[in-house]
Amino acid sequence: MRNLIRRLAGRPDEIQPTQANRSQPLRPWQIRERCFNVRRRGLDPVEIRTFLHQVADELTVAQTALRATQEENVRIKNALRSWQSTQSANRLYR
Repeated sequence: MRNLIRRLAGRPDEIQPTQANRSQPLRPWQIRERCFNVRRRGLDPVEIRTFLHQVADELTVAQTALRATQEENVRIKNALRSWQSTQSANRLYR
């Protein structure tokens, strides 16, 4: 109902904090420092913190592997360009 009134009034929807950062990748430190509201019958904060650290560690490994793959990709592309240049130069002199 609230969204309908906003659309009719021409006011933009409020951006939720979780939606505002979706364009940027999530960093491990953001996971580790994330805090949650405490509820009357909430979850165990120690278990949540342990899980978030586990997720952050796995994200660190994944981002490191991605970075290494991207660097290898650049190296292979440069080697291919160099090889193609050498091959095209050899064909001109035949």
